[in-house]
Amino acid sequence: MSRQLKAILVALLGALVVITAGAGASAESGWWVATSTPSPESEVNATGEPSGGTNAAGEVTGYIDAHTHMFMDLGMGGNAVCGSTYSEKGIADALKDCDRHGVSLLENLTNSGAGRGPLDPHDTVGWPTFKDWPTYSSFTHQQMYYKWVERAWRGGQRIMVNDMVSNPGLCPILGVIAGPNKYNCNDMDTVRRQIQATYDLQSFIDKQYGGAGKGWYRVVTSPKQARDVVAQGKLAVVLGVEVSEPFNCKQVLGAPQCTKADIDKGLDELKAKGVSSMFLCHKFDNALCGVRYDEETAGLLVNAGQFLTTGTWWNPKTCKEGEVADNTVIGGVLPPEIASVPGLPAVLPIYPKGPHCNPRGLTELGEYALRGLIKRNMMVELDHMSAKAAGRALDILEAEAYPGALSTHDWLSNDYMDRLYALGGFATQYGHAASEFVTQWRETKPVREKYGVGYGYGTDMNGFGGTAAPPEESGKIQYPFTARDGTVLDRQVTGERTWDYNDEGVPHYGLVPDWIESLRTLAGSEIVDDLAAGSESYLRTWGATRDFAPGANLATGAIATASSTEWSLLTDLKPGRAVDGKLSTRWASKYGQDDAWFQVELLAPRQVRKVTIEWESAYARQYRVQTSLDGQRWRDVAIVGNGNGGLDTVTFQQPQSARFVRMQGVERATRYGYSIKEFGVFS
Repeated sequence: MSRQLKAILVALLGALVVITAGAGASAESGWWVATSTPSPESEVNATGEPSGGTNAAGEVTGYIDAHTHMFMDLGMGGNAVCGSTYSEKGIADALKDCDRHGVSLLENLTNSGAGRGPLDPHDTVGWPTFKDWPTYSSFTHQQMYYKWVERAWRGGQRIMVNDMVSNPGLCPILGVIAGPNKYNCNDMDTVRRQIQATYDLQSFIDKQYGGAGKGWYRVVTSPKQARDVVAQGKLAVVLGVEVSEPFNCKQVLGAPQCTKADIDKGLDELKAKGVSSMFLCHKFDNALCGVRYDEETAGLLVNAGQFLTTGTWWNPKTCKEGEVADNTVIGGVLPPEIASVPGLPAVLPIYPKGPHCNPRGLTELGEYALRGLIKRNMMVELDHMSAKAAGRALDILEAEAYPGALSTHDWLSNDYMDRLYALGGFATQYGHAASEFVTQWRETKPVREKYGVGYGYGTDMNGFGGTAAPPEESGKIQYPFTARDGTVLDRQVTGERTWDYNDEGVPHYGLVPDWIESLRTLAGSEIVDDLAAGSESYLRTWGATRDFAPGANLATGAIATASSTEWSLLTDLKPGRAVDGKLSTRWASKYGQDDAWFQVELLAPRQVRKVTIEWESAYARQYRVQTSLDGQRWRDVAIVGNGNGGLDTVTFQQPQSARFVRMQGVERATRYGYSIKEFGVFS
């Protein structure tokens, strides 16, 4: 063999080694191994066939991440996150250097773990060295490159909710301090762009596995599709929406900028595109609801963004006794780099002493949008709603017996969790550091056991919350390790960078399996089994939501009477106004009568299980719900002793046969009488 031929063969062999190593250097073959991948490529560092099917009880198993943002790089004008989820040109293009991050104000302000000053530089090189990014504490670098997501799937995850995300207030700020922006700042345009990218990624992966439908990344639009995908051992990707101005429903100086027609058009569009869950508000008070505030520095940035886009600052009040609190916010002086953004003053308002409550709840348009989600059998995310808005939303969901309630990343107050689970809803916990996650898992376990539901996590990956920090000594793991389904995982390698969870926590999505192994190390197989039951619980909530059909209100068309009626020159307050299906009308009793009553006579005797009462401001602090077959002999079936107005849902311990149903007042909460907007009776 000539020296020249030897040199050629050595060169070819070297090229082959580079290509093979770049693709993951795996001797495996099977449906889960790509037949054609870009080169070079990130490794997966997982061995073994992903498990599929169901357990002995017929339930799907596998982990669920109910809150991610795969395409944040396409949100907020394209400047919030450096690096792409994938690229047809390969990893060197997707995770290229972040040249405009040489001095990244947003990165430094939000990455406290780096210990840098506002104007300090950091290494901007991505592929192949990744010296300074991604890290667990950074908000501004891509953490969901698709091969990293593949490793999470190989480690046992079977459902992932991809929330389309943006923020029109932070978008123009980023256009100044990190711009110019690549895309416009309209939330709905961003949602459309990210949904298309999700489907495009599915096609991109399919090509690597031999054609349409053969890849591991499957977008699903129904619980049945999700069950089929999980049974195959693949990853079911659910579409959600988390933006600040859905349907362009912003408020400017408190005035709504959208209509009911805009909401209907927007909901129909999202439903047609395959969206199954959504938030009605996020970060900013909008035309639909008030938000649960952000704290500390993140709160400063978001509050400034709200002012820039709406002309209003957050308006927290000191909570009254008994109120469910929102997060406490800070005011004061903005960092000069942010204050220099055109249109922003240098100083935020000075706020009263905490705990803080957002006085803005669910607006009339917000209630219309919520009922629009119910009408379309879509799940509603309660996180990010102010406590007042979330409480009202739960009132409406309870009145409808609607199960489609979600809390996916720790933004719903614990005061509401029992109500959420009682509806049939589902919750996941933020992807905190392992020890913190285990502590919260133990603290919240009793309420889940009460309702027989599994657990899950919401990493908020690519969101502005940060991911799990390196573990304490007791939470460190050994490599390689074996996941719950038998897959063996070693340290993850991308380019020249090897990631070790023990030293770096969860810098990107590929280390989610390592984090779960850390949870197992801390709390044993029980926590892993609980997480593996999460997919089934989520699918039950989704399935019940898809199958939901509203019950008939038996009070519609019934004869309404009352002990008295307040006289008014301007409007009709007679009993029939409380059963006309309109919240704009009402019945009112005369002033000063604690024992006043309101009743309906049904068309025929029926089995009655539930009564709903939508109170006007004059409500009952104490009252009894009574039933009768003849209108003469009454039976107390429920006693309410702590009424607080709003929407009451009174469910009987046992169904009652009744032709007459009555609200019998015991004690007024105001100096007026009683006033009911709508009285509902359900079988």
